[in-house]
Order: sequence, then C-alpha cells, then structure tokens
Amino acid sequence: MKAVQITKTGGPETVCLVDIDRPMPAAGQVLVEVKAIGVNFIDIYYREGVYPAPLPLTLGQEAAGMVVEVGANVGRFHVGDRVAWCTSLGAYAEFAVVPEAALVAVPATVTFEQAAASLLQGMTAQYLTTSTFALKASDTALLHAGAGGVGLLLTQMAVEAGAHVISTVSTPEKAKLAREAGAHDVILYSQKDFEPAVKKITGGRGVDVVYDSVGRETFERSLRCLRHRGMLVLFGASSGSVPPFDLIQLSRGGSLFLTRPSLAHYVESREELEARSADVFQRVERGTLKLRIHQSFPLAEAAKAQEALQSRATTGKLLLVP
Repeated sequence: MKAVQITKTGGPETVCLVDIDRPMPAAGQVLVEVKAIGVNFIDIYYREGVYPAPLPLTLGQEAAGMVVEVGANVGRFHVGDRVAWCTSLGAYAEFAVVPEAALVAVPATVTFEQAAASLLQGMTAQYLTTSTFALKASDTALLHAGAGGVGLLLTQMAVEAGAHVISTVSTPEKAKLAREAGAHDVILYSQKDFEPAVKKITGGRGVDVVYDSVGRETFERSLRCLRHRGMLVLFGASSGSVPPFDLIQLSRGGSLFLTRPSLAHYVESREELEARSADVFQRVERGTLKLRIHQSFPLAEAAKAQEALQSRATTGKLLLVP
C-alpha cells in the first residue's frame, strides 16, 4: 500500500511516498481503509521533530474511512462501519491501524471529507468555547487567525453561544470569510495594530478571552487586550513558540489567566470523546457548522499540502485523498 513517511526529521523535503505492507490489526485495534485525511499543524511538528516519535514514521493523525478488519477484543466497531479519528498516528496512508479507543462513528449523513475536515479542528473549537472558556452571551472574544481552519469553526460556535467575536486576519479576502462565519468586528492586522483596535472596540475595557493560535507574534499584545481577570487561551504557535516570560505580568495586567490547552486532555475519557465528536457532527448535520475545505491534495503531494498550511495563506481545511 502507499503511505507517506519520514525517515529523518526536517523540512518538507523529508516527506516521501513509499510502498509498505498493509498492516494487520492487533488486539484492540481496527484496520481502516482511509478515504480522507486531515492536514494539521501537528503533522508538521512531528515532521520537524518538535514532537519526537520513532522513525520511520507514517505521518498524520486525523482521517476518516471504512472499517475493513478488526482485531481481537474489539466490540464497539465492525467491518463496514464508517469511522474517524484524530489522535492516532499513521493517517497519511491508504490503510491505517487505529486503536478502537481512538475511533468515533461517523453518521451516514456526514461525508468522509466532512468528517476529516471537522473532527480535530471542530473538537478543538468545541472544547475551547465550551470548556476551556465557556462562552456566554455577555462575553467578548478576540480570535486570531480568524479565517483559518479552527478560526472559522470557532467563530461560528462562539457566535452561536451568543458571544461578540473580534477576529484578526491578514487580507481583505480573509476578512470577508471571517464576517461570513459571523465575526462582528474584523481587524486586518497587516494594516493596523490589533491591540489599540481592540481597546477602541471594547471602549477600553478589553476582551473576556483571547483565543490565540499564533503564538510569538501576538502573545504579549494578546495579554494586553484582556480585561481584568480575563483569560488568554494559547492553543497554537504558528509564528513560533512564546519565549519565557515573568508570570508577574499576569498580576500587573489585572490578575489574568493563561492556559496552554491540548485536545488530547479534553478527550481523555471515552465519554468526552464521544460527546465532543457527536456535538461537532450534529452541528455539521443541522447546518449550524459550515465547513470550508480549501483544497484537497493527492497523497503523493503531502509535502506540498504541508507547505501550503505552513505558509498561513490558506483558509479553512486542507485534505489529502488516497
């Protein structure tokens, strides 16, 4: 079968399409014929070695497909079931062995492409807006990268919760997408500093929460955009890691809160995984969560897909199709 692997960490040039044997599911595992694969920044982190893993490594940890074989002691899924996952490596392939515990069922009315485009980023937006900082109608949220994959989904969920959303984007085209997703105010950070713009929008009060996936470029100004006892939710670092800083800044800023959440810690139990994935798929089914698939690439162009994502020029989700 075809798979995309790395034998050393580094840039896109380390990504190779290879022929390997089709894996066999062990006890507690399921063999899935992969139909659609989500491309995410975490794939790049594994490729670069930020997240260490044994080599050679088949990249990717988000996909959707059909169960074709089950190992011993698997009782939740059966051959022919439609499934998806986003926390098990090996997704960049025609077939993948996945632990039963990582899989969720995909409703018949949700396509494989929709499932692969919504599971990781959708559950990320879901836990950020319902658990990390549970938005309510009186809240104002600042969201960076508002036209990105998570950004568009998070905006829709925040608006549905009744929050006032301020979105930052880089181009007028992205601003249009952010507004279509429901953002009330959109700031083109390429044309103006978002910090004074946010202060003006909020009448000097600041926002209740900042959802920041950019990191180094935005971190300090994001803190200064918060109201007293506001929360900065740093859930990514597309511009680079935030350098060490003195925690006294949180006190000086007004008893601020700072968290660095990860999806894995919000789906630790089977109950949470099923509840969050079901919530996302239900929103897709009823049309309250609209997905934007920016582009689909063949498996052989996985490196090109990662370069496109890393360029931060894309909007919505990138997929690989075996």
